[in-house]
Parts: sequence; C-alpha cells; structure tokens
Amino acid sequence: MNNNRTTRQQRKIRSSRGVRGTDAMLRLSVARSNQHMQAQLINDSKGVTVVGVSEANLTEKAKTKIERARQLGKLLAEEAKKRKVTKVVFDKGEYRYHGRVKALAEGAREGGLKF
Repeated sequence: MNNNRTTRQQRKIRSSRGVRGTDAMLRLSVARSNQHMQAQLINDSKGVTVVGVSEANLTEKAKTKIERARQLGKLLAEEAKKRKVTKVVFDKGEYRYHGRVKALAEGAREGGLKF
C-alpha cells in the first residue's frame, strides 16, 4: 500500500541515485517545508557544505512563497559566484519539480548557475 511517505521516499531514491557533488560540480540540494525553503551547495566527495542559504537570509520579503523561492535561488547564485562556483548538479530530493522547487531552480539559473 503506497501512502505519501513511501511515495516521497521512492521518489527521493529514484531522483538522487546518480546525483553526487564533486569538486568540479557541487550538488544543489533543496529542502522545503510548508513555511520555508533552504538550499545548499554540497561537495559529497569531501562531505562539506560550501554554501547554505534559507529564507531567513532574504533582505526583502516577497508576498508569495514562489517569489521568495525565486529570490532564494538568486541569492544562492550570488553566494556561489563569490566562491567561484558556476556549475552544479540539481538535487530536488523527494520534491516534484513544480512550484517552489521549480522557481528556486529558475532563480538560480537567472543568477548565473548552470545545471
């Protein structure tokens, strides 16, 4: 019997199977809750988080969650540029590429990250 939890776990395993961050291409990991979003750039070969941002880091608050997610993606891209990171691998985890996750990815692309 599939419920929401097992469906999410299966989706996470399926989508994260071939996604690993290296020195050349870091992994952009997304986490979201009902209220907030977080994103990290992770080097899996060293086990280090290079950049981490959350909605608490935003200076101006947007009205909708999707607008905040887009701003968060742009902020992440700015922080990555400071550390000379341009290419990443996108790891959406257990979330569908839809809504806020998609907006964060588009914001990161607008900010200059390539994936």
